[in-house]
Amino acid sequence: MMRDNLKFVRESFRIFAVILGMGIASGMWVDFSLAQSPEGQNEEFAACLMRMLGSVEDDVTVGQIKEACQAEIAQTIEKQDEFTDSEENALERRVRLEDSSFGNLWTITPHKQNYILLGAYNFSSPNEGPWEEAAGEDIQLNKTEVKFQVSFKFMLWEDVLKKWKNGDLYFAYTQLAMWQVYNRGISSPFRDTNYEPEAFLAFDTAWDIFGFTNRFFVVGFAHQSNGREEPLSRSWNRIYANLIMHRGNLVLSLKPWVRIPEDAESDDNPDIEDYLGYGELRTIYRTGSNTFGIMLRNNLKFHGDNRGAVQFDWSFPLPGTDRIKGYIQYFNGYGECLLDYNASTSRLGAGFLLTDFL
Repeated sequence: MMRDNLKFVRESFRIFAVILGMGIASGMWVDFSLAQSPEGQNEEFAACLMRMLGSVEDDVTVGQIKEACQAEIAQTIEKQDEFTDSEENALERRVRLEDSSFGNLWTITPHKQNYILLGAYNFSSPNEGPWEEAAGEDIQLNKTEVKFQVSFKFMLWEDVLKKWKNGDLYFAYTQLAMWQVYNRGISSPFRDTNYEPEAFLAFDTAWDIFGFTNRFFVVGFAHQSNGREEPLSRSWNRIYANLIMHRGNLVLSLKPWVRIPEDAESDDNPDIEDYLGYGELRTIYRTGSNTFGIMLRNNLKFHGDNRGAVQFDWSFPLPGTDRIKGYIQYFNGYGECLLDYNASTSRLGAGFLLTDFL
């Protein structure tokens, strides 16, 4: 078992080194925002026109003066944005953007990442056992499938603790799908779909923890299931806490959880904690327009059957658009989806990311 654990760690970090090298080789592209009020731009533009008209030669046209003023204003905005980006860390930027959207009742805010991996290749043997048990015959699953996730949240109640003006109540929903879209032999089914509604309270904090500023303390309840019948059914309920802290553009999320017990007769996966553990640690770092992330889980059984998972993420800008980003994800371990909670997977995928953590 110890040899298997060392092999797991070596393989995970070897893949991560390759992904990180690709990120460095690609260069760190920086996006510039032009988010300044139209009123302010109009005032600056008018002032520039008046200044230019009093100093230019007679043969300079009005069009040339306008072009010069537009270039001057664009350069000013660019410098302001560079200053803002350097002063405001990535987590506070997301908080500011979320706060600005909560006043709009027609807005649904991203929760976790929203992405699609058009090619997600499994280096391990596909987990065909549950499918074969359900079908009563041999099933051949493709190693390459599409993986996508949709995740959003909505604030239900702001400042639950009105006396302290703190404690916001949220509802969130995340759906993860593993789609055998390239497997025409079995009609391209969804191999597994996980549904995760949750409710949580988020408290603003400013605790100093080992040089990090803990920005939020979150407590919540989450239900996760795949909506299938036996023998494919998987589900569990958890109560969790989450400490979200930052230091510059480095963000840490420490999320322990406790499973709510179920009756032995209705428990589809009584040993799920042996594989998914009792929490997860996530680190996210944003540099320029690139974001790197690592997720770690472990059952903390160091003298027995030690199991866990690691996931590496890299999102990067795409030329010609700032609406979506390129996305590479590597997962190694147990519990990539609920159906695979007790099956080890080593998967590398590439695709597009609509919303990131930072």
